Amino acid sequence: MSAGAELSTPQVQVYQDGSLLAQAVAARLVTVLIDAVAARGSASAVLTGGGIGTSVLAALGTTPARDAIHWPRLDIWWGDERFLAAGDPERNETGARAALLDLVPLDPARVHPMPGPDGPDGDDPEAAAARYRSWLAAASQSGDGQVPAFDVLMLGIGPEGHVASLFPGQPALRDEQAVVAVHDSPKPPPTRLSLTFRSIQAAREVWILASGAEKADAVAAALAGAAPEQVPAAGARGTQRTLFLIDRDAAAKLPPQAS
Repeated sequence: MSAGAELSTPQVQVYQDGSLLAQAVAARLVTVLIDAVAARGSASAVLTGGGIGTSVLAALGTTPARDAIHWPRLDIWWGDERFLAAGDPERNETGARAALLDLVPLDPARVHPMPGPDGPDGDDPEAAAARYRSWLAAASQSGDGQVPAFDVLMLGIGPEGHVASLFPGQPALRDEQAVVAVHDSPKPPPTRLSLTFRSIQAAREVWILASGAEKADAVAAALAGAAPEQVPAAGARGTQRTLFLIDRDAAAKLPPQAS
């Protein structure tokens, strides 16, 4: 996004439990993708892994409303990925394909998984990150030649406030490149690829998904104005809309008016 552009103020939606949260996010995703295709002829979504991210895709895969989406016009990206070989059960891509992507008529050329060590750059995460940056630049229609204005970018949140593979206090938080290789991740595996704030903040809508009491402190801190250096979720904002879509357990530490 352009320097100095305004980012949206977060809004909070709370659901009874993780199952209802996943169903609600899936329904919201249907609407956003249909509207984007109608408005611009195509749509783009950035996926997240983790329990709630995969549950959303599974809910979308089982709802009849999925057939209303023009899947061949959809570009799929990832917010981060473990630097592991294709098909590894720990990869976000593997879970996404099983939950949804292999069930719908996507254009394979418009599905953009982050490369692993079995990819064209081999066991070189820096080169793999550069390759993903080049794909984003090629897809960009924003005028800066760097990052597409994704229609929706979904993120999980860790108990310490991380989003994508941007962890508190790590250099990737300050990196100005669109995609970075993350080394020495505090959460295994240690090597990952991740979008940076530059890419996240280019999205039209950013959705932070959280389910479970272990996320409550991080959600509260992210919404209370914490510094992104300490709570990276506090820096995850979209240009048009930022939504914290959470269940009651994850909302437990919010003030009553916020939840």
